[in-house]
Amino acid sequence: MKVDEVMERLGVSKATAYLVIKRLNAELEAKGLRTIPGRVSERYFDETYFSLKGAGEDDI
Repeated sequence: MKVDEVMERLGVSKATAYLVIKRLNAELEAKGLRTIPGRVSERYFDETYFSLKGAGEDDI
């Protein structure tokens, strides 16, 4: 995903979207994965921001 997609999906500014991408890429790099500056895996983005995995009914 590019910054414009992150902006649209989260409803944030361009600066915030770049911070989100930077943080997510740092997490991926810590796991030993390669990243591309200014882009983030859509699958990882969705898992991080929209996954209900581990959430109980009270958390929704």
